[in-house]
Amino acid sequence: MIECACVNRRRLLIAALATSITSSITGFARADALTHAQRDSMSPEAIIEEMKRGNARFQKGERKARNYLREQRASAAGQYPAAVLLSCIDSRAPAEVIMDLGIGDIFNCRVAGNVENDDILGSMEFACKLAGAKVVVVMGHTKCGAIKGAIANAELGHLTGLLARIKPAVQQTEFDGDRSAANYAFVDAVARKNVELTLTGIRRDSPVLADLERSGKVDIVGAMYNLETGALNFLG
Repeated sequence: MIECACVNRRRLLIAALATSITSSITGFARADALTHAQRDSMSPEAIIEEMKRGNARFQKGERKARNYLREQRASAAGQYPAAVLLSCIDSRAPAEVIMDLGIGDIFNCRVAGNVENDDILGSMEFACKLAGAKVVVVMGHTKCGAIKGAIANAELGHLTGLLARIKPAVQQTEFDGDRSAANYAFVDAVARKNVELTLTGIRRDSPVLADLERSGKVDIVGAMYNLETGALNFLG
């Protein structure tokens, strides 16, 4: 009985040590929400790599073992997200799910067509300058309805003004072939160009974020999510 108890204690100690080592290596890997110290110990590059690893798990149908209730309770007193995302409202492209992230890991601004405006920029400035996020990601996706609407010159209430923000991407996309909303190759090319122009707009319209990027405190990057394959590709 004494030998059995010692073996059990030894096994528990080994398991605890393995969990601690794994958490220190994989950044976001932990049982509770991201802490201030964990977030601050990660570089922008490391945060992006963790997003890529999370998407790789997602594509395989795997998920990191996590306890959402513990994450909710741990983050209730304070939040320390590592990144802020600007993504589309499309129900098929939830950033936290496709990158296998948890409660408290990222800020997420969602608007049709992932376009920037003053409110989005203010949110990003809060996330990075005041709350300490180290990465800004603009994430577009394939077969985007907002992109199709901009190509087709759709008009509907406030949507008309929103789509007007996407039309420069339509005009600036170089494409040989059918430039209609029915051609998904063109739609996806415009979606990528829209991400690129949004990145340019963020740097142009927010001196706060541009200065953080120049000083190396924040990375501002783009990404495209493929609805069919589940792959998230960072643009570079």
